[in-house]
Amino acid sequence: MTLSRRPARVAAAPSRSTLAVGIGLVVACFVLYSLTRPTWPTVYNHFIWQADAYLHGQASIRYPVPATDTSPGNDFFNDVVPVVDAAGNETGRGMVPFPPLPAVILLPFVTIWGMATDQAFLAVVLGALDVGLSFWLLGRLPIRAGLRAALTVFVGAGTVLWYASSLGTTWFLAHVVAVGLTLAAVAVALDADDRSAALDPGAPRPLLDGQQVLAGLLLGLAVTSRLTVVFGAVFLLFVGGGGSWARRAVGVALGMAIPVGALLAYNLAVSGTLFNPVYESLYRYEVWAYPELNYHAAWSLQDVRYIPQNLGVMLGGLPDVMPPCDAGVPREIWSAAGCSWLVPRPVGMSLLLTSPAWLLGATALPFLRDRRVAGGLLATLVIALVNLMHFSQGWVQFGYRFSLDFAPFLLVPVALGAERLVARHGRGAARGGLLVGGLIAASVALQVWGIAWARTLGW
Repeated sequence: MTLSRRPARVAAAPSRSTLAVGIGLVVACFVLYSLTRPTWPTVYNHFIWQADAYLHGQASIRYPVPATDTSPGNDFFNDVVPVVDAAGNETGRGMVPFPPLPAVILLPFVTIWGMATDQAFLAVVLGALDVGLSFWLLGRLPIRAGLRAALTVFVGAGTVLWYASSLGTTWFLAHVVAVGLTLAAVAVALDADDRSAALDPGAPRPLLDGQQVLAGLLLGLAVTSRLTVVFGAVFLLFVGGGGSWARRAVGVALGMAIPVGALLAYNLAVSGTLFNPVYESLYRYEVWAYPELNYHAAWSLQDVRYIPQNLGVMLGGLPDVMPPCDAGVPREIWSAAGCSWLVPRPVGMSLLLTSPAWLLGATALPFLRDRRVAGGLLATLVIALVNLMHFSQGWVQFGYRFSLDFAPFLLVPVALGAERLVARHGRGAARGGLLVGGLIAASVALQVWGIAWARTLGW
């Protein structure tokens, strides 16, 4: 894996003005996410139930629990498989398929507030912190201060991170947790790479680089919230401390081994298998229960044959154009939705339509010899392909939420490509700046449109 070297760049301590900008962006996104939360309570709070189970020494949650005057219960949950005894009778408990880290994070809050814990508010807080981590990551790249701030705005208000953080239901909280840890892993790896490049080429190097191990640990923790993030390890083979791809690989493998090994041990302890079997059970159920979603009983849970139809959602998903007023749209919102212009589709919409600034990643293609660009694009491609093989691409969402799995890696070539555009001389720089600014502004405007529709439609 021999790609071109670049001049060493060791990050300096941030100035007060830089810290002020970063903190200001975090606070602004916290306010933005708080003000755009749904007005209705969060009822899809699987992780609250999971945390409660852990506090009572159980891996399975209480299920099904009917609603009461003080609790919505959970008997309407879809993503739960009832636990049965040897005779096939339900035991009043159920298993969820989701990796456990979000529930572990919720443990202290559930200890204090019990089932009244506001899982969605935690997503708001963590989502705002994710924006701060984006600002930190971008500071590890050789880009100008204005572009760093603009791209942080793009991450916070121009991608589906806004929708995920303001909603905070089970699936979106998992994304928000994983995004933050992955951003931190990428930032640490970039810093380690710069520090490694600054060393004398002839100087002896330790077998292990501590920062590379830390980057692997952070990425491994992200896997315990979103499984497919594990394939982002390819980025850490290209970028990080150690001086060679082999040394980088050793460091990241050791770091990831701790949380990923713990996850496999957890699965084995609670289900008897290394991989959670609940996903397979839910897949077979949804094939039968939701024929309109075009799942195929003869295909597996992860199947390459799903790629073409899922690629249509990821890149080609379009909004509904002026749907008729009787096309399943509630009468009370006909004036806002059923007889209007464009309405987002709940199955998902094109990533490039809803966040067009991701297209800036293509401007880095001429610089594939830069390990940061090559690693970022390859990690994006691998994670996207694995997700596209999955039977489901999410449901009731604005945009394409699976993009959050590779967003931290794609952000690197986006930033470097955008810097190349705005670093040109004369009219070229002006045109590049207009292109970058226009794509970021369009992304934010489209997210505003999507959030407004999501709340109107009750998503």
